[in-house]
Amino acid sequence: MSVQENLSAVLYRKREEYPQCDIVLENRSIVEPKENEVLLQMHSVGICGSDVSYWVKGRIGDFIVNDPMVIGHEAAGRVVKCGKNVTHLKPGDRVAIEPGYPLHNDEFFKKGRYNLSEVFFCATPPDDGNLSRFYTHSADFCYKLPDNVSYEEGALIEPLSVGIHACRRAEITLGHNVFICGAGPIGLVSLLVAKAMGASKIVISDLFPKRLEVAKQIGADEVIKVNIGDDAKTVASKVESLLGAMPDRTIECTGAESAIQTGIYATKSGGCLLLVGLGPAMVNVPIVNAAVREVDIRGVFRYCNTYPTAIQMLASRQVDVTPLVTHRFKLEEVQKAFEVTRAGEGIKVMLKCDPNDQGI
Repeated sequence: MSVQENLSAVLYRKREEYPQCDIVLENRSIVEPKENEVLLQMHSVGICGSDVSYWVKGRIGDFIVNDPMVIGHEAAGRVVKCGKNVTHLKPGDRVAIEPGYPLHNDEFFKKGRYNLSEVFFCATPPDDGNLSRFYTHSADFCYKLPDNVSYEEGALIEPLSVGIHACRRAEITLGHNVFICGAGPIGLVSLLVAKAMGASKIVISDLFPKRLEVAKQIGADEVIKVNIGDDAKTVASKVESLLGAMPDRTIECTGAESAIQTGIYATKSGGCLLLVGLGPAMVNVPIVNAAVREVDIRGVFRYCNTYPTAIQMLASRQVDVTPLVTHRFKLEEVQKAFEVTRAGEGIKVMLKCDPNDQGI
């Protein structure tokens, strides 16, 4: 295979003092798999909010795009070649790609919390992502898809994993009332998982009515249209009114200061607030209100040990993520796909990387 066959979407920093990056389609060398790796022909790659942030801002926190970087991390593809030590996969297998894997067997790895280890993570500087024709990855973090799970569903396992990890951290169980701030892709997959884990009633809020329509379609019991500048206590009162009680668990998926404030005020005493969305490094929150009511505040960083569970949930049709895909583009249309995502015109935008197979 030649370099001409590996079209890749690469972010280039325009200049030192200007944060926005250019998206450039260029041919890159195909990386031969090492002994514990597999070479994949990529099929479907979803665009994440973090991808857009790197494009528009050139950074997320301390992760800065200083050098050219292939974008993309929500992905599924087909095995083309296996390293000599790989025995659980073979050429032709369709797989979902877990984009992050630990680089060392440190204390977090040994405790099963490898998301807290030093990791390689696709499309997080300086690590290249997988929005390309071909991509090489650790075989241990590629998961074979059942025949009834599509490539697009395989790509959506990545955001679904965030929802699974969040709901596990929240310890959602039968009978819980749940409030979700934000009806973007992460809020919606959290809704799906919370329902599957036994949540009794779920209220979800968002700025955009179209997102709330999708939330109702996939199982939200009630929705709240919020506006920028809404009073946090007022929104919290609406949540309680709709649920008939304060929520046992709140999953905050926006990172917005006002939403975190609402989450604290809304959550039942003795309940739990999960911080999934990442916003400003410093925010003003009513921390004493949380403290005196023993509202636990827990962070969520990516996920770990979720892909097998996600695959089982999809294969059994316990959850259906297909309504989340609203737009599809060829890899060559990556610029337009990113512009649609930034404009908030859809829920999940999917890029198709295999020129000979543009299906789902």
